[in-house]
Formats: sequence, C-alpha cells, structure tokens
Amino acid sequence: MAGIYIHIPFCKRRCIYCDFFSTTASDKKNEYIKALCKEIAEKKGYLGGETIDTIYLGGGTPSQLEKDDFRNIFSAIYDNYNVNPEAEITIEANPDDLTDGYVEMLATLPFNRLSMGIQTFNDDILSLLKRRHNAQQAIDAFRRCRNAGFGNISIDLMYGLPGESIETWNRDLDTAISLMPEHISAYHLIYEEGTVLYRLKEENMVSEADEDLSNTLFETLISRLKENGYIHYEISNFCLPEMHSRHNSSYWTGIKYLGCGPSAHSYDGHSRQWNVSSLEKYIDGINNGTDISEIEELDIYTRYNDFVITTIRTVWGMPLDKLKAEYGDELYDYCLKMAQPHIDQGTLEIKDNTLKLTPNGIFISDGIMSDMLWVE
Repeated sequence: MAGIYIHIPFCKRRCIYCDFFSTTASDKKNEYIKALCKEIAEKKGYLGGETIDTIYLGGGTPSQLEKDDFRNIFSAIYDNYNVNPEAEITIEANPDDLTDGYVEMLATLPFNRLSMGIQTFNDDILSLLKRRHNAQQAIDAFRRCRNAGFGNISIDLMYGLPGESIETWNRDLDTAISLMPEHISAYHLIYEEGTVLYRLKEENMVSEADEDLSNTLFETLISRLKENGYIHYEISNFCLPEMHSRHNSSYWTGIKYLGCGPSAHSYDGHSRQWNVSSLEKYIDGINNGTDISEIEELDIYTRYNDFVITTIRTVWGMPLDKLKAEYGDELYDYCLKMAQPHIDQGTLEIKDNTLKLTPNGIFISDGIMSDMLWVE
C-alpha cells in the first residue's frame, strides 16, 4: 500500500500567510502538465510496485486546472501504477472555483474526496487574508458539492487570526458544524518569515494571538467538535467515524509515498527526497533529463525521530512493539526514559502497549515530542 501526492503550484493570487511553493505564472500550465506526467511515468519504480491506496492533488490551487489537465494526470497514473479500485482520491479546491459547471466536471473524474480551503467564515478576515471567496460563496460551494454526490468533504479552518476572538471563532464553528463535513482540519495561523503577513506583523499592522487566547481557541475547537460527533484523531485533524484522511494518515504511519511536481516530497521507508522549488527548473530538468531532486538517506536515529514525531501526534499513538522491533533496545529504552516524566505528569500514557498523548498532553505535544527525540 502506498500513496501519490501531486503538487499543482498555480494560484490566481497568493494568500498573505502562505509559504508553500506556488506561482501565478499560469501561462506555463500546459508545459507543466506535460512535465508532470513525464515525471509520474519515469518514477513508476519508486514505490516498488506497491498498490496505490491514496492519490492527493494539493497546491497551490488544483482547482485552477481544467478537465483535460486532470485526464492527462490520471492517465499517467493509471497507465503506470496499480491503483486500488477503492482508493481515496482527493482534490484541494478553493470555494470560488467550485461553480456548478466545475463541480459537475469534477464528478465525472475519479475524485471521491474534496478538501475545501475555507479558513474562516468571517468576511472581514477573508478580505485581509486575500482569500478569493466570501463566507456565502464557501457555504454555497459546499452545498453544491454535496448535491453533486460528493459524500466525503473536508474543510480547512484557521484560528488565531488577526482580530479573532472566542466569539468569532464560535461563529466559525457554528457554521462549520451546521454543514457537517466528514472531516475538518483546523490549524493555528503561523506568521511565516518571508510572507506578507509576517511583514505586516513586523510593521505592527497586525498582531499575533497571545498564548492564553490560542489555548482557549484550541480547547473550544476540541470540545465543540467532540460534542458534535467528531473524533480528534491527529493534533489538527477531526473526522466523523471512519472518515479520517487516509492519505494524510499514511504520512503519520510510515507508509511509502511518491511526490511529483516542484517542491513535492517522497518517502520510500529508507530515504526522503524532494524536488526543486522552482517551476522553471523543474520543467527544464524533466525535459532535459537532469536531476530535479535532493535525497537524504535516513540512518536509524533519524528514522527513530521521524517515528516519534509521526506516531505521537495521532490518536493511534506509538506502538511499543514496533518501536523495539525496528529501532532496537537502545532506542526503546531511551524513548521510555524520556517519556517517563510526561507519564508521571499525566500528559502521556501507556495503554495496550501503546504510548499516547492524554487530553492534557495535546496542548504541549510539541514539547513532549521534542523531549523524546534523539540528540547526539
């Protein structure tokens, strides 16, 4: 079982908080799709012939593509890989792209899961963030997708936004819960250096949410979604029963994945590789047969650290049998030694030979995981 991630870098315009690789150079789209399909075919051996269980088109803004673009991408995948007939196939989409005609077109393709970048239902904040949609467009787009037969819809929300209060956050959650998506991803806004938002903060034009407010917003998120039947299965992710993101979960459970497109990352169990973060260099490299990737071979300590970071953040936790079998007695003993203070404090627990965060531990998970990492 393995996954494929396809990076679609095109955006109509960049949101002020985004630090993912993207471009507004839409005139290069056709050239890019050809190079992308070539890379997909050339890397068919990377996953060792394993069945593809998830396909994820992220960005950027994948909903900037047209039907023929998607057909070409899917042809490249299905011609070169064995895809599970029940594979989870996701597209990220902006609400304003999801017109009646566009949604009808998506329904004719293999997509069976939509991930909508809503972020907030507050029109003033959407305008500040330079999002292209307003709240009503997001609600209408969601209902349009539901009416078209999409039974697995995820929405992205952000909290800790400029000017946000517990009251505005509760209103966002009210609207989200009324739509009842199968999946909700909710992330605290990060002021990434190099973004417009970071510059605005440095110029004192916006300010970050303080720690007390951030914790209150997170507590409210957890309690309100739990009250409405959602399972908190990863630090930033919630789902209705059995509706977790299979693709994202593969990152946290050590499943192999291939990433295609500029800046896309891949993992084969022993090494990681990532493509160049440049559209021009990517296209030229694919067309000319020159290397577009960097590779990092993972020693046992790096793989152990990855194991800590990916397993502890989920509701499934760290299986201690697997820890010992794959990383040996030294790292097994080290891990439990570093975890013990957090077990004593009630922020970690061991159940059924699995090390897990407790509800209190979720709020300080970064610090817990950092303590458990191997440092030479």
